[in-house]
Amino acid sequence: MGTALEMSRKSMVASEAKDRDGWLALFAEDAVVEDPVGPSFIDAEGTGQRGKAAIAAFYDNVISQSERIRFTIHQSIQCGDEVANIGEITITLPGDQSATVPICNIYRVNAEGLLVSLRSFWEQDKLEFSAG
Repeated sequence: MGTALEMSRKSMVASEAKDRDGWLALFAEDAVVEDPVGPSFIDAEGTGQRGKAAIAAFYDNVISQSERIRFTIHQSIQCGDEVANIGEITITLPGDQSATVPICNIYRVNAEGLLVSLRSFWEQDKLEFSAG
C-alpha cells in the first residue's frame, strides 16, 4: 500500500476524518497499536491492542469518542520501514472540552506496505481537558 511515511499520513487523515473502515484497512491482520506505549487508563497492562479485532475495539472505545482529532506534525524521520512523526495531537470531546499534548508516533509497515505497528508516545499526565 505504501511507505511508512505515506501510511502514517493516511492513518492521521483517516483518524481526523473519523473514517473507521478506512483507518482499519491500513493495518495488517496481526498489527499492534500501542496508544500510548506502556500502561495507561486505556490499556492497564500496557501490552497494546493486538490484531484487527482489538484495534477495531480500540477505535470504537477511544477514537470514536472524540468529536475531533487534529494532528500537527513538525517533523517526520523515516528510516527503512519505519517513520517517527513528532508533533502534537489535539483531541476535542463532546461539550467542547479539548486537550493538546506532544506526541511521537512511530509507524512500521510490512513488505506489503500495511501498518504492522503504531506506537504512540505521549504523557497521559499532560492530558488535561479544558473548555474551548
